Amino acid sequence: MREALIVIDYTNDFVAPEGKLTCGEPGQNIEGMVTSILEQFHQQEKEIFFAVDVHDENDPYHPETELFPPHNIRGTSGRDQYGQVQTFIEKLGAEWPDHIHWLDKTRYSAFTGTPLELQLQERGITHLHLVGVCTDICILHTAVDAYNRGFTLTIHEDAVQSFNADGHTWALGHFKHCLGANVVTG
Repeated sequence: MREALIVIDYTNDFVAPEGKLTCGEPGQNIEGMVTSILEQFHQQEKEIFFAVDVHDENDPYHPETELFPPHNIRGTSGRDQYGQVQTFIEKLGAEWPDHIHWLDKTRYSAFTGTPLELQLQERGITHLHLVGVCTDICILHTAVDAYNRGFTLTIHEDAVQSFNADGHTWALGHFKHCLGANVVTG
């Protein structure tokens, strides 16, 4: 079974104190664990995908325009990864290893409108590890799509977080009880 890590929306706009749609301290508190898991996958040369929300300023057609303030606008530092994760990316420099991939996504799920499924299939990946934010939005929608496509899932409980503590807890239960995901800590 080949594994891949998907780092979902761990951006300044979603995590940093001054982020446009920040989940604040809960998201900041998982920085060390997200970075640790990322480093582990990198050292083992396992596939890593950064699935990063992107929006165009004043897009009247995007469904999130009515739901949330502008965030993760193309070309802004709001789309940079938060903290140590951005430092990890900067250390890679211009020549990223073949096992690390960047995907712009315009919907909650990392599968919708991206080549993620094809890239996973090409590499024979059947098991996905999910980290990032928000547990009950983009992590949830990505997990449901992965489940529906037959992938085995591991959710790293101490490397996902949300705006909403109740939504976070509910989503963790949903991953385990409805998607058969392995929800792990540490």
